[in-house]
Amino acid sequence: MSLSIPDLLQPLLRQPVAVFGGGVSGEGVLALLGSLGVPGVVYDAKARGFTESDTPGHALIILSPGFASNHPWVQVAQSAGLALLGELDFASLFWRGWVLAVTGTNGKTTLTEFLTHALQGAGETARAAGNIGIPLSRLVVETNGGGPAHIAVCEVSSFQAETLRHFRADATLWTNFSEDHLERHPGLEAYFNAKWNLVTRTVPDAFFVGPSVQRYARIFGRTLSARAVVATELAPVDARLTGTVFAAYPQRENFELAAAWWRAVGRDEAQLVAAARDFRLGRHRLVQVGDHDGVAFWNDSKATNFHAVEAALAGFSRPVLLIVGGKPKGGDLAGFIQRIAPRVKHACLIGETRSELATHCSAHGVPHTACATLADAVQGAVARAAHGDAIILSPGFASFDMFRNYEDRGDQFEQLVRELCATPV
Repeated sequence: MSLSIPDLLQPLLRQPVAVFGGGVSGEGVLALLGSLGVPGVVYDAKARGFTESDTPGHALIILSPGFASNHPWVQVAQSAGLALLGELDFASLFWRGWVLAVTGTNGKTTLTEFLTHALQGAGETARAAGNIGIPLSRLVVETNGGGPAHIAVCEVSSFQAETLRHFRADATLWTNFSEDHLERHPGLEAYFNAKWNLVTRTVPDAFFVGPSVQRYARIFGRTLSARAVVATELAPVDARLTGTVFAAYPQRENFELAAAWWRAVGRDEAQLVAAARDFRLGRHRLVQVGDHDGVAFWNDSKATNFHAVEAALAGFSRPVLLIVGGKPKGGDLAGFIQRIAPRVKHACLIGETRSELATHCSAHGVPHTACATLADAVQGAVARAAHGDAIILSPGFASFDMFRNYEDRGDQFEQLVRELCATPV
């Protein structure tokens, strides 16, 4: 069966489609357009800009997640009366399968990966897509739109959620909420509302949230049913999870949310527990990557916000040497440093935020060193570490000031650790 074009798109696809962004999402859109026999034109800051003179050639703009509503190109398109859709929204119009959406400030990637793993283990045709793995547009092409037996486990970021108009989730799991992406959203409530838009695009009573989401929902005047809230923070010890990545918080939160949905749809929880036993965390998610002279090294490069750093530190019984800093994303830096101060023996500060972080560390009595490079930070931490200490890269900020992405940051950290561990003590 070939893909059919929905009626609402028919008049918009009679001209070439403008695709904003030439990255992974943009490539997925081009592949989908190609399968429809519709030409696409990519506009990307590295190659070709979009101006008023380009507007007559298009009726539809497809946006990659990085384009905010106030982006100059978006404003030009809106002024010309062009239709705009996000990549996820556009692709969803061609998806004939089931959609399980996952969002949250932290944990959404792990939960998406785990649910995909568990569903596949249960014999389902499930694929991870969205903000992880491949864009939904690419999945549509690879599966010819899927079908009733296909499940897209779709990680949805706030950037994707805020523009949704046509996307429909059969269920949504929202792990947690805390300040993040305030460089994009004009405030905490706007960030919450962006994610809440996903809730409004979900089948009624088919969403499950952690307690922190409920707390912010009350603050912002949103109503959640008691059935929707999963008591992840009060979950008792579960012997079935001993030895798995879900034995303790914060990963335990992911399992409890998965289990709540799993039970709600009538699935055997024993299957989920079995999946937990052989599930492994992806790289750069608080994983020990070395030990040198009794000092353990942990890579948590995917920790790109304050909540993730605090969750990582909570898992250690003694103060740690923390490598922290990067490209700012907004938020209360003073409050962040105050909260982590009791758990940090020494902070090695990197990236664009290192000077501001140093000011707050001084104010809250956190020993610290501003470091020009990641190598300097590792060397500085090692020089101050004692036997039994842990050195953690848990940056709390975006990576794009010094690295290509958080993977590159984590890879460079691991290489430095390998070189250190190869050196005789």
